[in-house]
Amino acid sequence: MKLIFGTIAVLLTVFSTPDAAHGVPSLGIGQSDGNAAAGSADSTAVISITEPSGTDDAIDARLRNIYRELDGLEQTKVAVDAGVVTLSGSVAEPDDIDRARQIALRVDGVVAVQNNLRRDGNVSENLAPVVNRLNERIQQVVQMAPLFAIAMFIILVFVVIGSGLARAKSLWARVSPNSFLADLIATTVRLVVTLIGIVIALDLLGATTLLGAILGSAGVIGLAIGFAVKDTIDNYVSSIMLSIRQPFRANDLVVIGEHEGRVIRLNSRATILMTLDGNHLRIPNNMVFKAVILNYTRNPERRFDFVLGIDAADDPGDAITQGTHCMRALPFVLNDPAPGGRLEEVGDSSIIVRFVGWINQTETDWFKARSAAIRAVKMTLEEHGFGLPEPIYRVRFDSGSPLQITGSQAEAGATTQKPQRRADPPLGHSSDHSDVSVGTDIEEKVKEERDNSTAEDMLDNARPVE
Repeated sequence: MKLIFGTIAVLLTVFSTPDAAHGVPSLGIGQSDGNAAAGSADSTAVISITEPSGTDDAIDARLRNIYRELDGLEQTKVAVDAGVVTLSGSVAEPDDIDRARQIALRVDGVVAVQNNLRRDGNVSENLAPVVNRLNERIQQVVQMAPLFAIAMFIILVFVVIGSGLARAKSLWARVSPNSFLADLIATTVRLVVTLIGIVIALDLLGATTLLGAILGSAGVIGLAIGFAVKDTIDNYVSSIMLSIRQPFRANDLVVIGEHEGRVIRLNSRATILMTLDGNHLRIPNNMVFKAVILNYTRNPERRFDFVLGIDAADDPGDAITQGTHCMRALPFVLNDPAPGGRLEEVGDSSIIVRFVGWINQTETDWFKARSAAIRAVKMTLEEHGFGLPEPIYRVRFDSGSPLQITGSQAEAGATTQKPQRRADPPLGHSSDHSDVSVGTDIEEKVKEERDNSTAEDMLDNARPVE
C-alpha cells in the first residue's frame, strides 16, 4: 500500500511541474489547447488551469493566451494579485469590455475582477470591426446568391400556379354555384399556394425561423387590424351570407328597415334599391342582413285598408254593410279573401269605420286600387244618407258679454241651406276606378339599369330564395 501511494504522489508531482520548454505553466481548457479559448464567451463552464488553484502566474498566463486569440481583445492587459484580476487597455467595441470580464471570472482561482478597460476612441480602430462585419455580410450574400435565385424562382413558380388555379373560373363555378363564393375560394387558393412556395423557399435558405416570426407578427397585426375594421369585416361576412341565403330577387318591392324600394342589385358591399320616387338607395349589407325585410312581391295577394268617419247618429253596422257591398262590386277587389269592415273608434262627433280589401298585385296597382276604393265607398255612403261630418269647433268669448244674434241674423241663418252637390256619375262609371292597372315605371327603370350595367351582382335566380 505504501508503494502504491508513493507512486501516485510521484505522478502528481510530474504532471504539476512547469513546462520546461516554455518556462511557463502548461495551460488548457479541459483537454484543449490555447486556441480553443476562442469558444463561446457566454458559456458558464469554469476555465481550468493545469497549475494548482491560486497560482497568480498561471491565471495571468492563461488569460493572456485567451485574450490573444480573441478578436477585439488582443490589446487587453492582465495583472493578477492574490486571485484579483485587473484588466486594462482599450477595446474597439463596448461589448468587449464585459466580454473580457466574463472570461476572467470563469478562470479557476479568480476571486474578483477589476475591469479598467475602456473603449478606444480611435476612428480607424472603431471602424475596422464594422468594415469587417460588412465584408463578411457581403461575402455571405455573394455565396448565397445562387440559393437566393433558386428561392425566388420557386416563389415565382408557385405564384404562377396559384394565379392559374384562381383563373380557372369553370372549376370554382362547379365547386360553388355562387359567383361571390367562387371568387372567394379562388382567391384563398391563390394565397395558400403562394404561401407554400414562400415556405419552401425559406426552408431552402434556412430561414424558417424568420417565417415563424413573420407569421407571429402578422397574427398580432391582423388582430389589431381586425378590431380596427370590425365593421368592414362584418359587412363582408354579411355579404357572403346574403349571397348564400338570398332574401329577395332583382326588381322585388321590399321594405328594409325604414327604406322602401325595388331591388336593383346586391354586390359585395351594399344592396342597391330604387325608391318609388326613382332615386338610388345604397344600404350596407351588414344593415340589410340584420334588418327586418318586408317583401311585397313574394305574395301576389296584398291587402289595403282605409278609414272613413260617419255621423255619430248614423248606424255603423249599416255603414259597414253598405261599404262592404260596394267594395265587392269593384272588379279589382278579390272575393277570397273577401272585403270587410269593422268599427274602429267612437269619437265625440263621429264614428270611425275601417274598411279592408284584397287585390292581386300582378294585375292591380295597390295605390290606385286603394284610392279608387276610398272614393267608391265614400260616394256609396253619401248616396245612402250617411253623413261624413267635418270637425266641429266650439268658440268661447271670455269678454264677459254673451254673443248677441239679431233677428235678421237668425232669420238669415235659418234660411241658409247647404249648397247642392253636383250629381255624381253612377257607381261603376269609368271615372270611379277607370285605371287600376299595375304601374311599371319603376320596374322598367330597374330592368333598364340592370340590362345596361356591368356592375357586380350576386343575385342569382338559380338559387333558392330564403
